[in-house]
Amino acid sequence: MKFTGRVKYMKIKKNIIAISTLAIIGVLGLVAVSSVSAYQGNPAVKGPNYTVERHDAMEKAFANNDYTAWKNLMQGRGRATAVVNKDNFAKFAEAHNLAEQGKITEAGVIRKELGLGLKNGSGQNGNSGFERGQGMGHGRMTR
Repeated sequence: MKFTGRVKYMKIKKNIIAISTLAIIGVLGLVAVSSVSAYQGNPAVKGPNYTVERHDAMEKAFANNDYTAWKNLMQGRGRATAVVNKDNFAKFAEAHNLAEQGKITEAGVIRKELGLGLKNGSGQNGNSGFERGQGMGHGRMTR
């Protein structure tokens, strides 16, 4: 009988450790997602790949409607590089400028027209490049 009690104690201890480990992993995952999401789609918040030089170069590319400069800065990363081309870059730059002015809905309409989706998950696979900031420059895209 003493042995049975010890086995139960060990099983309970093992379950507590397993549950605690899963809880810690869950909390760390939420913290990671929260910290990444904080800058996505918000031009006022700098992304993890932000540099002043890249930001200035992106702003200049958008201001000058310079698709080639933008494309070179993007280096093929992000969903926007698969959708935005020389013919529709001016519209994409307009969406960027609207987003920087805080006109998220208007920017989202243009992004939807371009095939990049709207905020709140109506883009491809339920994601919106705008939410993730892909292609909007300033280092807010993901690899």
